[in-house]
Amino acid sequence: MAAGAKTDLLGLTMSGLRAALAPVSDRPFRAEQIFRAIHRRGVTDFDAMTELAAPFRRQLGERFAIGLPELSERFDASDGTTKYLLRLADGATIETVDIPDGERRTLCLSSQAGCALACAFCVTGYWGVGRNLTAAEIVGQVHLLRRLAELPEGLNLVFMGMGEPLLNLDALRDAVELLGETISPRRITLSTAGVVPGLAALAAWSRRPNLAVSLHAPDDERRGQLMPINRTWPIAELIAALRRYSLETRRRITIEYLLLAGFNDDVADADALAVRLRGLRVKVNLIPFNPDPVLPQWMRRPSDDAVDRFRSRLERRGLTTTVRRQRGHDVAAACGQLRAFGRTPHGREARRRTTVGVS
Repeated sequence: MAAGAKTDLLGLTMSGLRAALAPVSDRPFRAEQIFRAIHRRGVTDFDAMTELAAPFRRQLGERFAIGLPELSERFDASDGTTKYLLRLADGATIETVDIPDGERRTLCLSSQAGCALACAFCVTGYWGVGRNLTAAEIVGQVHLLRRLAELPEGLNLVFMGMGEPLLNLDALRDAVELLGETISPRRITLSTAGVVPGLAALAAWSRRPNLAVSLHAPDDERRGQLMPINRTWPIAELIAALRRYSLETRRRITIEYLLLAGFNDDVADADALAVRLRGLRVKVNLIPFNPDPVLPQWMRRPSDDAVDRFRSRLERRGLTTTVRRQRGHDVAAACGQLRAFGRTPHGREARRRTTVGVS
């Protein structure tokens, strides 16, 4: 922390908050009051904590901060989806997506500014490596959107935005604990490309979110073409880790499977996938691909008939299967398409695109 910089309280768990406040207050209940104000009432201004004495509020303001990301721009899709471009204190940018679906509401959160995994189908990876977000920057996305939009009590959170969550475990663990003050962990889903050591760490969390795992092919050769991480943790190792992953009652792991025309969408691929998943408590979420100008041109979206055949085959093999609806198509707001405008992709000039297809 730079000399003179204020400690940000937003990302501190209760124990961290108590330690931070120790130099200014010897009353433990003060930490509980401030914690509840921040994480249950959404207060980010010490002056609004009227349960605290005015001199103490001034002292807090002199030493501490409760910082939120800055809204840089918003993009409203025709289907009601809204994408927010957020700027962090050091100038890094991330994107967060608000997805309404009838009475349901889902926020798609980022865990990193950029991504190092370089999956072939992902625009975020094309834009290159960034940095981990702090717990405060993760939690701040939710706090900010609560101010910008009228969000329901039954809010769902998915870590499917920018970055690989299991490469930012410490900050993510604290963020999930803090968000769990108002949102049930059963309404929080973490999506991973398959960082095997992170799965064991995740299993030990006191507040465990739902788990989604990107597979995208039934064999190592094709998965390796799509996901370089497969060279480090191939499918057999990943599946073995999922078999060791303890699941609570009535929970299942979601297997995410990107469908690419002529590549992994044949009924024989569905059969091979079913064999891979045999014996696991899983459900499969199929994601029909949508092209993007920065992605390989051979990647094509399969026909609706091909998607239906694949889904039907998996269901006949006993797997619960859903197809992800296309959301935010006209503002590049869906999974794998978040780009944080203005960043430079691998040394090339970043071009602003707000109307490409997304999936």
